[in-house]
Amino acid sequence: MTRKYIDCREFPSDMNCSVAIAADSEDELMKVAVQHAVAVHQHADTPELRQQIRQLFKDGTPPVEYR
Repeated sequence: MTRKYIDCREFPSDMNCSVAIAADSEDELMKVAVQHAVAVHQHADTPELRQQIRQLFKDGTPPVEYR
């Protein structure tokens, strides 16, 4: 199984979020990424949000430093 991640640093925002999340399964990553999007970025947990998040998953682990 390939580790997956999503990295908020790739998406400019007013809050300059520096969170990167990695997990061994897409289901686990989705759960935590949605929790973060709702709690921190004030998004609503909708099927559309989950679809958008899933499209942003990448294989591997996030870099320690981002550009």
